[in-house]
Amino acid sequence: MNIITKLLVALVLCLVTSNMNAQDSIQLEQKQMKIEQLNKTKETITQEEKGALKKEVEAINSQLEKGEIKSSEAEALKQEAAQKRALNIENRLAIIDNQIALLERNGNLAGTYTPGNRFILEIGKNEDSDEFDRGSFYVGEREDYRLKPRKYDRRTTSDLVFAIGFNNAIIEGESLNDSPYKLGGSGFVELGWAWKTRVFKNSNAMRLKYGFSFQWNKLDIKGNRILSENNEGQVVLEEFPLNVRKSKFRTTNIVFPVHFEFGPSRKIEREDYFRYSTFHKFKFGIGGYGGFNISSIQKVKYYDENDKKKKDKYKDYNTNNFVYGLSAYAGFGNIGIYAKYDLSPIFNDQVIDQNNISLGLRFDLD
Repeated sequence: MNIITKLLVALVLCLVTSNMNAQDSIQLEQKQMKIEQLNKTKETITQEEKGALKKEVEAINSQLEKGEIKSSEAEALKQEAAQKRALNIENRLAIIDNQIALLERNGNLAGTYTPGNRFILEIGKNEDSDEFDRGSFYVGEREDYRLKPRKYDRRTTSDLVFAIGFNNAIIEGESLNDSPYKLGGSGFVELGWAWKTRVFKNSNAMRLKYGFSFQWNKLDIKGNRILSENNEGQVVLEEFPLNVRKSKFRTTNIVFPVHFEFGPSRKIEREDYFRYSTFHKFKFGIGGYGGFNISSIQKVKYYDENDKKKKDKYKDYNTNNFVYGLSAYAGFGNIGIYAKYDLSPIFNDQVIDQNNISLGLRFDLD
């Protein structure tokens, strides 16, 4: 379980690192900020040129008072300075207006097309990306490498789902306090891919989220006990004859979750596309999952008669082949609280059923 967790964390870190330069999920907000800054720059330009003209006029008046130039010369110099500053304002504002037009049209100040081939190495997102772009990996020559057609209405997006937290089992007739499994030592990990589709054509109030996930559910057994299967197929806890250091049971499932997701969003409208953004918005989802158990294993670490450390593995317990349950999440942005409960018992044909339950954090890396 520890090795799997480390590998999953390393995978998530690699995915996050590959997109660091893209400033994922904030491109649209950054573009608006740049446009606001450019509009403020226009005001600054006018003030700068007027201030410079005022100083030039004062210098000309000083020359006139000292008798260094005649009145006619002073008037001509003032007109020349005023004309120069007016043209400066006009030209500099035109440059800013063109930059704003580029930002509104393309999302950046770089040209959308440069003649001639270029050798390009693209990893992740570029500065044209917005929060809906998945990024890319491309190596080679491309003449129009900045020219990416944008779909007008993208109703479906996708993202990586990663969840981690505490795990235990609800046992019929017992409370969690009486559970034979450690509350702190038992945990779960989930890794998968999800698609999110807007349900209504003209509203993003409800989304359907669906996909597939791998789930690893671990139960850390208390005391000097292990799980054992008797001749009738009953899985029971029994005392181990030697001194147990650690005893843990893990199931691995592949499931297909489906959630209805609700929450506010912001509509972003542009000339050639529109999007609904849930960036920095509250969201919650409720639904369930169904799938298959693909592995069950128990690892027992103990000391033998000579006080040497030993480790054994036991496989193929009488676990349910088909798993299904309910799940829900609520959060802000890309992180939230996540809970799931298996309606299917962990083991088949038991006198007392045990149902897996999990609570932790969910990361939807969209």
